Amino acid sequence: MSFIADLHIHSCYSRATSAEMVPEGIWKWAQMKGIAVVGTGDFTHPKWFKELGEKLEPTGNGLFQLKEELRPETVPESCRADVSFLLSVEISCIYKKHDRTRKVHCLVFVPDFASAAKFNLALSRIGNIKSDGRPILGLDAKELLKITLDASPQAMFIPAHAWTPHFSVFGAASGFDSLEECFEELTPHIYAIETGLSSDPAMNWRLSALDGITLISNSDAHSAPKLGREANILDVEVSYGAITHAIKTREQFMGTIEFFPEEGKYHYDGHRACDVRFAPGETKQHDYRCPACGKRLTIGVMHRVELLADRKHGFKPPGAPPYYSLIPLQEVLAEARGVVGANSKSVQGDYMSLLARLGNEFKILMDAPLVEIERAASPLVAEAIARMRAGKVHIKPGYDGEYGKIKIFEAAERKEIKGQGALL
Repeated sequence: MSFIADLHIHSCYSRATSAEMVPEGIWKWAQMKGIAVVGTGDFTHPKWFKELGEKLEPTGNGLFQLKEELRPETVPESCRADVSFLLSVEISCIYKKHDRTRKVHCLVFVPDFASAAKFNLALSRIGNIKSDGRPILGLDAKELLKITLDASPQAMFIPAHAWTPHFSVFGAASGFDSLEECFEELTPHIYAIETGLSSDPAMNWRLSALDGITLISNSDAHSAPKLGREANILDVEVSYGAITHAIKTREQFMGTIEFFPEEGKYHYDGHRACDVRFAPGETKQHDYRCPACGKRLTIGVMHRVELLADRKHGFKPPGAPPYYSLIPLQEVLAEARGVVGANSKSVQGDYMSLLARLGNEFKILMDAPLVEIERAASPLVAEAIARMRAGKVHIKPGYDGEYGKIKIFEAAERKEIKGQGALL
């Protein structure tokens, strides 16, 4: 049976992260989202490492589960399911290479606490791993890969959000033009990259150099409701070895769940301070400068892909797994209600009511028949999900750290459809 895995998140010990990102909160929300395997994030942080050791117990397959006595009872009955944890961490490497400052974020998985402890000890000798859940180290990403391989032969190293302008392996501001340029002779140990919120598999398929690389997606969540905004679909046994083997080989790696990439905050080029947002062609016309202030524009993911691509838009490699572009359910419900933001009490009430009636969020967004959604919610919610599934959405692309604005309905459409039935 296939399952969904979100392997890159952050704990409450990372900067700008919700206090709810503790094992109990992650366990609860993973079920509400429909996530069977979730990364722990941040295992290098001493306090988080200690908390994980106290609250999780091994399942015997390289994964962990929350201890029975700590499990909250607030998960809707319709969403209750097993949740496993996989030890994961993101490391920020900032260093000089080939006469340029490089800033590369890297994702590391390990199968047990002993391997994590060995990895942590090695990093503690290099820099400060106590100040943040995602430590910042003056360490070459290639050297971090060596440390990962030394920690455990089963450990896995993956370049995180590979296209983000400022902190990624391909980033326009501080990255490289190829994996080989970054990792040199160790490149064969790179089996996957994380595509990030501002790109999707179709964009990555334009690079023939990535044909042998598995394209994974994760939420990079800093709050519990953001879990699963991107994720992976696998059809293997729920174990560390099976998951990492699927990522390495793409065998039974069934695809990914994606943001619409335009909604990511680095999709387009631009300068946020001057409210300047450009497609790549416009950036070239303005000589890569902000027309308002003259400063250099932040080059976004779309432009960077265009520069490195050797294929036209629309190419799909044979055998490439599919992907599914979704909008988080709370955002769909906010759109249906015509309210700004997904945190209103009315939207939260709608969300919990719909989960109770139909099951977890991914089931509702991807699988539930529209007639059942209409019966449990309204014609407006059902129509919103139908349009999302068909990709019929309107997005003002994100740029220079500003998330894109996604819209499903025009005001007149919402009013017309809303008249056909009451909301939740």
